[in-house]
Amino acid sequence: MPAVFPSDLEIAQSAKMKHIKEMAASIGVNADDIEYYGKYKAKLPLKLIDKDKIAQHHLVLVTAITPTPYGEGKTTVSIGLTDGLNVIGKKAMAVLREPSLGPVFGIKGGAAGGGYAQVVPMEDINLHFTGDFSAVEKANNLLSALIDNNLQNKTRNLHIDPRTIVWKRVMDMNDRALRHILIGLGGINQGIPREDGFNITPASEIMAILCLSEDIDDLKRKLGNIYIGMNDKGEPVFARDLNAVGAMAVLLKDAMKPNLVQTLENNPVIMHGGPFASIAQGTNTVNATKMGLSLADYVVTEAGFGADLGAEKFFDIKCAGAGLRPEAAVLVVTIKALRHHGGAKKDELQTANIDKLLKGIPNMEKHIENLMKFGMKPVVAINYFPNDSQEEIELVQQACKKYGVKAIVCKCFAEGGKGSTELAAEVVRIIENGESDFKPLYEADMTIEEKMHKIATEIYGARGVEFSVKAKTHLKHIKELGFDKMPVCMAKTPKSLSDDETKRGRPENFVVTVREFEFASGAGFVIPILGEMMRMPGLPAIPAAENIDIDNNGKVTGLF
Repeated sequence: MPAVFPSDLEIAQSAKMKHIKEMAASIGVNADDIEYYGKYKAKLPLKLIDKDKIAQHHLVLVTAITPTPYGEGKTTVSIGLTDGLNVIGKKAMAVLREPSLGPVFGIKGGAAGGGYAQVVPMEDINLHFTGDFSAVEKANNLLSALIDNNLQNKTRNLHIDPRTIVWKRVMDMNDRALRHILIGLGGINQGIPREDGFNITPASEIMAILCLSEDIDDLKRKLGNIYIGMNDKGEPVFARDLNAVGAMAVLLKDAMKPNLVQTLENNPVIMHGGPFASIAQGTNTVNATKMGLSLADYVVTEAGFGADLGAEKFFDIKCAGAGLRPEAAVLVVTIKALRHHGGAKKDELQTANIDKLLKGIPNMEKHIENLMKFGMKPVVAINYFPNDSQEEIELVQQACKKYGVKAIVCKCFAEGGKGSTELAAEVVRIIENGESDFKPLYEADMTIEEKMHKIATEIYGARGVEFSVKAKTHLKHIKELGFDKMPVCMAKTPKSLSDDETKRGRPENFVVTVREFEFASGAGFVIPILGEMMRMPGLPAIPAAENIDIDNNGKVTGLF
């Protein structure tokens, strides 16, 4: 890697992109079937999903060890692997999530990959893209407006108890001042005063529903099942009771269609949906994955945060619910992250440190074990950085050998597809040899408590699960509503395998505590909350937004 490496934005802006109709043609899609959003973005109709082809093609999940604040390059490796598969002669496509504006303008930056493993047009993807997030936001806030209008309405009032309303407004921006607000102030004509708040758009249940719905009828059914609160008789009120479903579905009609873009190496990418993995399922839409499997022989997808969050939910919620069968799993590792999990301080992370590395390797080992619990034969991708020592790399490879797993150095950031051909070849080998046999972690008919115990003990490594008094009350309510057979979508910190973000590495002898429960009855899962969950992030002291600009020629600077 050169001493002065160009920025992600500089690399993206120098890309030689193909017209989106050429990209469509490369996967056998007629130009008349795509909906153009300029020259380099398009939406694909759902009629392209072919159930027969899905069963014949191969799904690969890219996940990661417990992430550090610096990111481990999961999206970069997903894109690099896709390019690498194409380099070795396979017809491959990446299917990824769309970025949220909150992280783009906050501290994390964009989510279109990095270096020479990127999706373009990078600026558009990281900003408004095709308007899917806006549609989710508008549908969510329409329901909020209908709720407050019903409280005010004297003739068609559902008698909702304002104290029980759990539905919040959303906005795709980090703004801590909106987490907890009072609305309806200013007099009798300004609405009913009550407490409310904003979540960030990826945390909306509408986003989760969009990602799990397979057609408009399915979307409308799920939207109708959204729980609002209770009426004054103690009966549940749902979105369908407000006659909200039709209008919400109309707002989401175009957002239902997956988006087609391309890598720097002009390979096809579908980007669609964007739920967070700490509080939702953390994967792209079912439709996007099925469309990818209809159009390409190999589909590379990713799941948010570490394998304990995104991968578990990908397997147990998305795959189990949609009938998908992944055939390979890639676990992304950085040497820097292993130093971090071994206790290295911030100023020590850039320097080789065998002692800290060895102490951090158990985190990787736990994630390997976890993937195997789902019947997957993983391959470890060491996302390479120039300060990774050869000795450290060899120690990681030796640790993986104990599990019969290969650890392959991936240099896609600096070299693009040719830097990940060895990784691509190993993924193909695993698939062709049938070394994975996917199975969910838990049975669908288990109780919520049984599902949670299995995840906590087998995936996190906990001794057990404890419930607060509040959580026990919520669980009783969930059972009364008949939601106790739903999958569980565990909401916990991504910074640790445990529910305590300060515990690095592979924590042992701990108990996870469920503080409270939420449920997404529309999306179809129960959400046990372990610790405090941030549904509306705040901006850092120096937001990334301060460095973003545009000139008279339309050239954007400062995005990363």
